[in-house]
Amino acid sequence: MYTITYRFEQKNLETITIQNVEPDQSVLEVALKNDIDIHHNCGGVCACSTCHIYLEKGEDLVDDISDKEEDFIDRARNPRLTSRLSCQCLLLKQPGSGVLEVTVPDQSVILGEE
Repeated sequence: MYTITYRFEQKNLETITIQNVEPDQSVLEVALKNDIDIHHNCGGVCACSTCHIYLEKGEDLVDDISDKEEDFIDRARNPRLTSRLSCQCLLLKQPGSGVLEVTVPDQSVILGEE
């Protein structure tokens, strides 16, 4: 089982830690199932960059980044070396456990956000 900690750059949002997370889910799916709002305009199919996150810890616990994902990260706001799309960070079945730390960039700057 995995533990995922979500931190937020957006003001007034507190850190949330989700424990006992099953593998074979994306970081985005886990967030949405736990009422953590991460934008995903394309529906989580790697066709935009609105679910952009910073994967601070646990890079070895998710699928490797693809060329397609890298292309969309290049279009994200303030990309960093730790940037990933949360829809593409699929928790691996092996090792099947570990700790991930994610920072969600300020989503209030996304068009249409109030």
